[in-house]
This record gives sequence, C-alpha cells and structure tokens, in this order.
Amino acid sequence: MYKPKAGLPTREQILDFIATSDVPAGKREIAKSFGLSAQDKIGLKALLKDMADEGLIDSAPGRAFHKMGGVPKVTVLRIVDVDDGGNVWAVPERWEAEGVPPPRLRVRERKRGALGVGERILARTEEAGNGWIAQPMKVLAPASEQVLGVLREEAGRLWLTGVDKRERREFAVADAGDAAPGDLVLAELAGKPPRISARVVSRLGDPFAARSFSLIAIHKLGIPDVFSQEALDEATQVAGQPLGEGREDLRHLPIVAIDPEEARDHDDAVWAEADDDPANPGGWKAIVAIADVSFYVRPKSEIDREARRRGNSVYFPDRVVPMLPEILSADICSLKEHEDRAALACHLLIGKDGTLKSWRFTRAVVRLVANISYEEAQAAIDLRNDTSPQRRLGSQEGEDAPAARDPSLRWDDGLVETALVPLWSCWHALAKARDARAPLDLDLPERRVVLDEKGRIVSVAPRERLDAHRLIEDYMIAANVAAAKALEAKKAPVMYRVHEPPSREKLAALKEYLDTFDVPFALGQVVRPATFNHVIERIGDADFRPQVMEQILRTQTQAYYAPANHGHFGLGLGSYAHFTSPIRRYADLLVHRALVGAYALGPGGLPADDAAAMESIGEIISRLERRAMEAERDTTDRYVAAFLSERVGQIMDVRITGVTNFGFFATVEGIGGDGLMPVRDLGNDYFRFDEGARTLTGENTGEVFAQGQRLELKLAEANPVSGALRFEMPEGKRAAPTTRDARKPTRVIKHRGRPTNIRHQGKRR
Repeated sequence: MYKPKAGLPTREQILDFIATSDVPAGKREIAKSFGLSAQDKIGLKALLKDMADEGLIDSAPGRAFHKMGGVPKVTVLRIVDVDDGGNVWAVPERWEAEGVPPPRLRVRERKRGALGVGERILARTEEAGNGWIAQPMKVLAPASEQVLGVLREEAGRLWLTGVDKRERREFAVADAGDAAPGDLVLAELAGKPPRISARVVSRLGDPFAARSFSLIAIHKLGIPDVFSQEALDEATQVAGQPLGEGREDLRHLPIVAIDPEEARDHDDAVWAEADDDPANPGGWKAIVAIADVSFYVRPKSEIDREARRRGNSVYFPDRVVPMLPEILSADICSLKEHEDRAALACHLLIGKDGTLKSWRFTRAVVRLVANISYEEAQAAIDLRNDTSPQRRLGSQEGEDAPAARDPSLRWDDGLVETALVPLWSCWHALAKARDARAPLDLDLPERRVVLDEKGRIVSVAPRERLDAHRLIEDYMIAANVAAAKALEAKKAPVMYRVHEPPSREKLAALKEYLDTFDVPFALGQVVRPATFNHVIERIGDADFRPQVMEQILRTQTQAYYAPANHGHFGLGLGSYAHFTSPIRRYADLLVHRALVGAYALGPGGLPADDAAAMESIGEIISRLERRAMEAERDTTDRYVAAFLSERVGQIMDVRITGVTNFGFFATVEGIGGDGLMPVRDLGNDYFRFDEGARTLTGENTGEVFAQGQRLELKLAEANPVSGALRFEMPEGKRAAPTTRDARKPTRVIKHRGRPTNIRHQGKRR
C-alpha cells in the first residue's frame, strides 16, 4: 500500500497501485490510499478519465479499475472448457469495459474435477507470464436462462414455445405480464426439471408480422441494434469534418462501384487501364478504392467502442444492423456516385499473367462516375461484346433489345468504354493468375429473399452467379493480398484472414462419404484446393454433384482472424488480410489503421495497445462473425418457411441432404430450407440405417433413401417462427408393411467396430 501523500498521484503511481492492490481498486480506494482531500477527488476523477482515454486503464462493472487489456481483480467467470489434461478454462461472463477481454483464464481448482463447463464462479484474478490465472472464491448459482418464444393458450393456460427449431420443450407461463397469446416474447426460466416455468420479461409483438423474422434473430443472439446517443452525436460531428489535406486527387478517373442491387452501403470501387510502361508489356494499372473509415472512426472513440462491440454489420432481407451509425455507414463513408469521398486507395501494378508486380497505398479523394449493380454491369459488357449488327452498341437498330434502350445503363456517358471495358480486360489477366493458383471452386448457390415495400415476400430463389461477381472478387482478393504484404514489408501488425487446411479426421470422413458414390479419394496425398476441384470435375454433372460440393465445404476448417499467419488454404494464398470492407467489418478497419500507421498516412493509425492485443481482438471478432452468420442463416430459413407456409399440403420436388437413424432431411429444389422426413412417417416397412453409406433401406420393399436422391414429398408443416419444415410421403407412396414388427424401424450403429442392430420407436430425436 502507498502511504498517503499530498496532491494527486502520477499516472505511474496509479498504475502501480492498481497492479499491486489486494482489493479491487476503484476511485474510492485510490483516493484513500493517497490521502486525497475532497477537492483532490475532483481532480482524481478527471485524471482517471484522461488515463482511460489514453488507453492506460479500463473499468469493468463495479467501477474497479484495471490496466487496459487486463482483467478486474475480482470478477465473475464462466467455465468454457476442461481440456484433456484436466485444466479448467474460463472467460469473463460479462465484459462491459472498453478494453479487450483475454482469450481465456486458467482456473486453479481447489478440488480437481469440482468445476464443469457452464458453471459460474466468483474469482480473484492475476496476470501470470503471458496469460491470466483465476483463483475461485465461490461457485455461483446458474444465471437465469432466457428463451425467445411465442405464447399459446390451451385449456385456459399459457404455454411458451421456443423459436429455436432445436428446442422441443414447452414451458408453462407463470407470469405473462402484458403479453397475450400469439405474441413473440423474451422470457426467463425458473425452477428445476420437471417443473420449469417461464416469466415474460419483454413483449416483442407479432412474430408473423412483416420484418419480424430478423427481429427474432437479433433478440435470440443478443445482437446490439441500438447505438448509444453518445455514438450518434459523435458520428454526426465527425461526418461534417473536411476530408483533410494531402490526399491524392483521383476524381478525374472513371472509378465505379459494382455491388448487389439491394446494397445498403458501398465500401469499394475499382478502376483499371492498360499500362504503357515498356517494363510491364501487356500489363495493367488498377486502383481499388476503399472507404477511408479510419479517418472518421478514431481509436477509443465512442463510435469505435460500438463498432468493436458489434464486430461486423449483419445483413437481413429486410434490414441491416450496421457496425457504424447510419450517417457514416450509408452516407459519408459510403462511396457514392458524383460525391467527393475519402478513400484509402490501393494502387496495383498487374502483369500480363495477372501476377501482382507492385502496390502502394495512399489516402485519396474520389468521385465515382457510377454506382451500378452486378446485373447492370454484366448486361452492359454482354451487349458491348455482342457483335451482331442489330445489337452493336450505339446502333439505332435493335429496338427489340431492352438492355440497349435501358436508360439506367447510361450508354451516353461513355461508362462502358471508359470504365467497364478496361476493368474486364484487366480482370482477364487476374483470372489467369487465379486459374494458375487453382483456389477451391465450390459453386454453391446463395438464396436471395426479395421483399416488396411492405416487407412481404415476393420470391425466394438462388442468386445468379455472373462474371461481374467474379470480377469484383478477384480485384478485392488482389487488394487484400497487397494489404497483407505491404504490412509485412514494414513488419507492422497484421490481422490476417486465416483458413487452415482440413484436418485428417475430416478428410477421412470425406473419403468415407465419397466411397458411397464410388468416387476415389486418396488420404496419403498432399491436399491442396485443386485436390477438391478434381473431385468435382470427376463427378461432372451427376445428380449428387451439389451434395458432394456441400460435403467438401463441410470438410473445410472455419476461417478466422488472427495476427499469426497460417495462410489461406481455400484461396491458395500465403498472405491474406481483409482490407476491402471497413464499413461492415472491424477486421478491415484494423488493417486500415495498421496501413495508416505503417506508411505515415496521417491520423487514425493503430494504437500500441491494440497492436499488442491483436490475438484477443481476433478471437472476439471471429466469434462475432460466426454470430452474424448464424443470424443471417436462421433469418433466411424463417423467410423460406414463411414463403412455403402458403404451400403446405402441396407436393414438392426435393433433394435429400442428410440421412440419420430417425429419418432424413431434404431441401426444396430451387428454394432451399431443410425439412425433416421422420422415419416413422415412411410407412410400415422395417427400415435399416447404414451409418457408413448414410442410407435408410426398407427390409420388405428394398426402397432406399440416400443423400443426393431427388424425389417428391408433401410439405406437411412450415413454421416461420422457427424456420422448420416437415415433410410427409405423398398419398399412395408409403412403404408397404412387412411380416416383422414393422412399426419399430431399425438403425445400425457401430459398437466396438462392428455394426449392431438396435430397435427404436422412431421418435423424433
């Protein structure tokens, strides 16, 4: 303990006290330790705020201070893992401080095996070497479990049905508050099995109303969708600042942004022209201009804190939950045609074979000549390349060609010849380099949900894959590679986008799967992306081609963000970082800040404490990315179920996507949305499940249900709230009974390496 002394302590003294104090060091403890007067306490409050703004200290719930990037002395932890060595690992249950929480803390158990995953403890923490350890003080009661669900009434009682299709339970409602049957609510569970009841804590409205499906995902996954007033005020203030001096002026170039038709923000724009330098014969010069978000969103600002808390924007069919306030994400930072915008420009020199010869980064001002959609760009280049006389660009003939007369394509402004044609020509070179690299090529369709102005579903269909999509992807990949290599050249911190090769276990599972189609796959080979491409080429146009591509996708490891470079397996690249979407991804903003700092491009560089905490930040934003992906996928499933709910009872063309012992899953062709066909509803035959082949075979009829198989099923149920579908066999197509006890279908499981037949009642698992 420090002896009381007159006047305010120095920053170093406060940091030393926080580090050595035996008790949580709040403002009161600091004032008492240094013997501060009432007047001095006012100055101490200002000093502590300055230290927080400078990134020296942080505070957590309870207002105890700790070193920035550290952990409170005493805090609540949640056990997240017990490894093979018996080590117990935990994370802070809540993290409301401004710094970055540690990846995990090792818990010193008093009694080995006393703590399990999911338990909560109050613990005293301390830094040890490069990590943190926690000493449990007491085990806490479980936190209240919250469930998002819909109320229903039966025999005068209210019941809560969860929106998660994996949740099979219903809960009696002890307190509904002001909610009524049919309302979407957030409820807390209380009690112990079998007497668990629900208490409504928030009424969210009609779950079937337009634009409710994304709201379900937002509440279910805890996605922050409201900005603090401080962040909104700050965004309004920074949006009005001038673009700054010293920017490279690129406003004379015909730069264009090519995006989805429904894009809400525009991060990137592109330009290219032939290189006239004899040292690069047949080569190209290109610019990938990216919104200069780091100029507006400075480290430690309120906007920055909100952006880090979100990690990324989340895109739904009916709305976007942006990472940045709308005045920035959809306006000032967004690259809009005919408007001066701040950009971080990646200048690329590209060889005839598509290889990157050199790159440089500048802060620039751009003025786009157009924001166009992928479809518009593709139509423009297709029409221009059509050499038939009646369809030639500029011809007065060909009135039967709507694209030629579409004013939205703006032929008269020279956009095609000055902007698109050079972009396409340069892209052909980039495509050569991509083909030589042979990245993983899985052409799996993306579902697109189209809504009308009232939020009602117009259509659900696969999104068409165009050359315009590939063109933008290849320019973005080139810029991302340049960003990573530029930072490596300066030995600056890099937030890499890492995609590691598949594990041997996953490759073995893929081999077993491919064996069922008599497709060879050698485990001893050196696996590259091209290895999987060759498998797809070997299959050709077989009916099971989509299933194999999906299985190959499941074989891949999940990409993540980290400061340690392990390459990008899927793209076949040794160095890769995300640079091109700072409006919607925090990882890209970090890369921008690192470039600004490393190349002295002005204010807004990467702070030292963020550089030191890149591993922790990478883990957090990777987790937030997975949360966003789950929210987007679940919401699309709900829209698909809502779209199909009007077709319940109809016969659908489906494809089997998975087979289990309790039935099989199928997806509606051309629309998507997985549904269950329970084995109990297949008929009265005796079905055997082959785990290796992933098939269900009727013992009496010999009928086989296998992955990839196309068939017709009746849609029996479509639940928009959960996104779940259920199928039935069409009338007259149920399997015939067998002489055995056919109502007890059979599954085959592996027991000590041998298949074992086990009867079960065909209940939904």
